[in-house]
Amino acid sequence: MTQMPSLSPVPTPAPLTRRHALGLTGLGLLGTLAIGLPAMAQTAWPTKPITLVVPFPAGGGTDAFARPLSAVLSKQLGQQLIIDNKGGAGGNLGAGVAAKAAPDGYSWFMGAVHHAIAPAVYPKLDYNLLNDFIPVALVSSVPQVIVVNPQKVPAKNLNELLAYIKSKPGQLTYGSAGNGSSHHLAGELFKMQTKTFITHIPYRGAGPALQDLMGGQIDMMFDGLGSSATHIKSGRLRAIAVASDKRAPGFPDIPTAAEAGVPTYKVATWYGLWAPKGTPKEVVDKMSAELKTALGSPELKTAWNNIGSETPTMAGKEFGDFVVAETKRWADVVKAGNIKLE
Repeated sequence: MTQMPSLSPVPTPAPLTRRHALGLTGLGLLGTLAIGLPAMAQTAWPTKPITLVVPFPAGGGTDAFARPLSAVLSKQLGQQLIIDNKGGAGGNLGAGVAAKAAPDGYSWFMGAVHHAIAPAVYPKLDYNLLNDFIPVALVSSVPQVIVVNPQKVPAKNLNELLAYIKSKPGQLTYGSAGNGSSHHLAGELFKMQTKTFITHIPYRGAGPALQDLMGGQIDMMFDGLGSSATHIKSGRLRAIAVASDKRAPGFPDIPTAAEAGVPTYKVATWYGLWAPKGTPKEVVDKMSAELKTALGSPELKTAWNNIGSETPTMAGKEFGDFVVAETKRWADVVKAGNIKLE
């Protein structure tokens, strides 16, 4: 009978001390945390609807870009972007509201060149564009366009308009989105450079001003092409000239002011996206990436072209530096022109 080999006894494990137990427990917790950290860092955003504060009434230039943009971003993010129009004080009321919003990634601000102008013309603001917000990206940039009511103003080009204004000094009126807005300063620059006198009528936004222009309550506007585009195409407004070096995309028939002999008259209306200061960097980065995708989509490229804008690529620090430069530029313009609020 074959003899089975003897087996060595299995050593009895040493008693588990409290110190060892605590050490093993700690390792287990560390392992659990190590597994959970990536999941926490990658928490899905957004998980609920997002508010986009637009500091002007519906129908203005900011609104004209915000609505198609919000529709595309809503599809991409899987959550609705709700536009909150808060017009008033030349866009400053809405900016103040946005600056005080919770920095949780669910409140964003779509401002404009008006907000780079505001510090030079408003002695007291309840927000600071450079300190209270995180610059995300430039959304669009369109040249300012001189538009008239074709039923009230017979001029068909800039030379005819200048002659008409000079024949009626102070009798013609131009509307703006409010005191200190780009519309206002564009009008004042035009008056300075052409040595003409037109009476300024401020509104609570470009939308209401445009309605009164088409209704015949005012004669003309120095408007961002974005908000005037559809009315120019319909014939309710007549475009006289764009304030840029080159003709606008989608509007090759509108001459530049330079072509009519006013080469120094250059004003662009730009729009940008900001987050309230304190918004988590990863959320800002995600929104910036989503915005870049949206602006590159055929849908928005076509929409922007139809309202006279090129598709911008400026984001992050580059956009922030641009805003700083624009703030200084407009402060210099206001000082040189001795422009004061009415």
